[in-house]
Formats: sequence, structure tokens, C-alpha cells
Amino acid sequence: MEINEKTRWDRKHSERLHSSFDPNTFLVTAYDEFVSSKPPGVALDLAGGAGRHAIWLAERGWHVKLVDISEVGLRQAEENARQRTITGSIVTKVQDLNTEKDLGREQYDLVVVFSFLQRELFPALRMSLKPGGHLIYKTYTMDQLNFNSGPRNPVFLLQPNELLHAFSSMRVLHYHETIHEKGVAELIARK
Repeated sequence: MEINEKTRWDRKHSERLHSSFDPNTFLVTAYDEFVSSKPPGVALDLAGGAGRHAIWLAERGWHVKLVDISEVGLRQAEENARQRTITGSIVTKVQDLNTEKDLGREQYDLVVVFSFLQRELFPALRMSLKPGGHLIYKTYTMDQLNFNSGPRNPVFLLQPNELLHAFSSMRVLHYHETIHEKGVAELIARK
């Protein structure tokens, strides 16, 4: 029997495999360099699971919409947020991004995406940003196949420069691919 994606992620969150409070270091450096000089606004944390990035942004005054397929992960995010000092706010939404691809139009000052790839959402991500809004995106590349862990399905792995080309209509402020400890691509772009 094949396990569907929602069930798989609910199980992973139940096992607390993704329960760190610490944001990805790329979010911190990207935010400090490109976003922190602007006042906090409205952010989208796409496929954000237990909310480590949403919580980090809310602690800095952002109003964050956290979208994920896992109800278990989102409940953990809500509980994690209650345990922290939050100056902004977090709203959670269960959304299967395989079937519901609408992210709104010009709603967000900031969109963050980490370790998630669904190419069909690239246009929706661009459309969801307000003019001047920032996209911070980091996920795995095909180079990850050279490592013993992490995603193995090519559907979830970027081709070389794919992320760069996908958002080339925006102003790319930073782009980097690496194979240090894992194969990933990092992008910061402004609409």
C-alpha cells in the first residue's frame, strides 16, 4: 500500500523528526543582508512544517502565514509559537500544494521556501509577492544524489541553475549552488 504525502508528513512530525526551533542559517544571513532594513510586514512560509522559520520571523514582528500539508506539523508550530515570545503573529493553513496551487496575488512582502520543490508553484510564488517583496528559497539539487542521505527522487531535485532561471524575471540578489555536505541551491530575489 502506498502512503500518501499527508500521511507521510504527519508521521514524520509525530516522530518529531523536524522539530528544531533554529532557523536555517541561510534564512538568517539572507534576512540580515537583504530584508532587515525594511519594517516587518506579511510573510508566507511555504511547506514550513513545525514552523521554525515562521516563528523566527514572527519573533521579529512579521505576520506570517504558515502553509503545510501536515496538520500534525502545524499543530506543533502553534504549540511551539505559544512557548516563545512572539511579537508578530502566525496563522496556519493546511494546504495540499499538489492540488491547491493558489497562493494569492501580491499579498506578501516576504516568501520563504526551504527543502521543498514543486516547480508548478514557481509562477504562483512570483505572483504572491508584492512589488519590492523578497523571495528566500533553498532546496536540494541533483548533486544530492552523490550523498547518502536526503531526497533521492529527481522530481524533488533541481537541475543546475534551474532555480536561478525560474526566477530570472525578478531581481536576483544572491544565487549559490554548493556540494559542501549536501547538494543545495540558494536564491534571494526581489520582485
